[in-house]
Amino acid sequence: MTAKPPLNSKRPAKRVGIGARPPANPHAEAWIRQGEASALNKGDCYTARLTLDITPAMRARIKVSAFTQGLTVADLLRGLLEREFPAHRKEDTP
Repeated sequence: MTAKPPLNSKRPAKRVGIGARPPANPHAEAWIRQGEASALNKGDCYTARLTLDITPAMRARIKVSAFTQGLTVADLLRGLLEREFPAHRKEDTP
């Protein structure tokens, strides 16, 4: 049996990431990708948080679906919302 290091040990704790978020600065991200920063849409510069109340069973189904597709839950839901509510729809234009 191996001994655990004491709580006051100077050994760094193992950090685990929680998933990908939209970039904080899309212009910097565009520069890194060597794309044109002017090609970004105005909506790409701002994000908003959306909160929903769902059942634990629905949350579990979403998490399993995201995992089986190799996505984060946030990326899966962003893709779903983008497909359902594209920026330019024929119904929205007069």
